[in-house]
Amino acid sequence: MTDRLIDISEGPARLKIRNELLVIEREGCDDYTVPLPELGVLVVSNPQVSYTQAVLSGIAAAGGAFVACDEKHTPVGMLLPLKAHFVQAERFGKQIEASLPTCKRLWQQLIEAKILAQGRLLKEFRGADEGLALMAEKVRSGDPDNIEGLASRRYWPALFNDRKFRRNRDAPDQNRHLNYGYAILRAIISRGICAAGLHPSIGLHHHNRYDAFRLASDLMEPFRPIVDKAVVKWIESHDPLATIDSQTKAALLAPLTGRFEIEGESRTLFDIASRTAASLAGVFMGKEKSLSLPEI
Repeated sequence: MTDRLIDISEGPARLKIRNELLVIEREGCDDYTVPLPELGVLVVSNPQVSYTQAVLSGIAAAGGAFVACDEKHTPVGMLLPLKAHFVQAERFGKQIEASLPTCKRLWQQLIEAKILAQGRLLKEFRGADEGLALMAEKVRSGDPDNIEGLASRRYWPALFNDRKFRRNRDAPDQNRHLNYGYAILRAIISRGICAAGLHPSIGLHHHNRYDAFRLASDLMEPFRPIVDKAVVKWIESHDPLATIDSQTKAALLAPLTGRFEIEGESRTLFDIASRTAASLAGVFMGKEKSLSLPEI
């Protein structure tokens, strides 16, 4: 099955549902149609895009995600399917009952994988991992020593070759590109979580009361370097302060919709996210001991 990621940001459009198809109508253009089962994530950035309740419910019923953006083209909201697994209620219960030691152990695995992925990216772009591989070995259950934070202080300045660079969501530089990429990544991970019969708001580590997708924030950690790599490559030849236009978005979305070679198989990120979420459900159900986190 094809998992398509569509961003509607250029010009007005009207969205409709017709015969299990999402229909995108633009003035002066032929209608563009997408079978609902093939739609992974729909991102709407233009304020002159109109859609009905049937569009939103149709996307959700087919297992897709809808992301709404503000006037700055920054994702601000997300709609996800609620009925994506036949034993959803049972899995919700097991998820809520997960013990603290289990959650801490899973968080340890996620942070180890994240730091190792960051180290591999640094080695690819800068020739050395800045000691991140060794730091990953020091992560303990729950990461009480905040190795994640210590690693990030080395990672970001080295990645962008700028000693002053810091990860700051409100900064008007390449942080905006990271924000956009992470928001789409969160939607992909959230979709996989729902497909596995889990609830994206019940997290392992993140407990921000204003984050409605705390589990997605947890599970996406090892996958963030996919976005980081796209941002680094883009700003090498573009002004990080420039407006994020359709060309920029296309460059940021390309790796998220591409394919990855894992264990001799070609997989999409949608598939990888679904398998990771399914392995988490297996841990909650007592059928597995650890997460499936393939090296990407």
